[in-house]
Amino acid sequence: MDAYKKAISLLKDSTSFYTIAVNMAGEYFYVSQNYDDNFRVNFDTLLGKPFYSTLHEDDIKICEEVGAQCFAEPDKLFPATLRKHDGNGGYVITQWEIKAIMNENGQPEGVFCIGYNITKFMNTEEELLSARSEIEAANGKLSEIGFMQSHMVRKPVANIIGLIALLNTTQLNANAKNIAKMLDQSAKELDVMIKLMTDKTSDGN
Repeated sequence: MDAYKKAISLLKDSTSFYTIAVNMAGEYFYVSQNYDDNFRVNFDTLLGKPFYSTLHEDDIKICEEVGAQCFAEPDKLFPATLRKHDGNGGYVITQWEIKAIMNENGQPEGVFCIGYNITKFMNTEEELLSARSEIEAANGKLSEIGFMQSHMVRKPVANIIGLIALLNTTQLNANAKNIAKMLDQSAKELDVMIKLMTDKTSDGN
């Protein structure tokens, strides 16, 4: 029991960490000033208030499950990620280490918790995941474009080149031969460009 009191004394003025203690009735019997300032919302103080008053309703069960683990193994710390009301209709994401408080007779008196705000970290992680999804989607579209260029666009170009070659085997006047030559050159240049673009989209993956 003395260990958690030492932790309270050490961190009571911390502006980075939150320290709280909850009794067996599920009420706060200690809250650090930093925690009270950030999460009391509509209360003057959280002292004596139910622990779930600060929580997202879906996270109450997490606290109950972790609390049971703490009492089953009172010498261990157990982690929990919990969403707390921010007072503006949203939530602050917090990370906690939780430990059972036992009296001199080995009976549970509550839990002691040390936590901190990880909202920025989680938001950054979500942004990175979103960016990765966008990149993967873009790569998928590039592959699709490459396939279309390789199979759907080059085929008619190849047909045009073939038709020009066939045309050149027939009797053409000088003007028609010149036109056929220019068409052949343009079609071959277009084929090379399409191949280069296809290779580029393939390299992008």
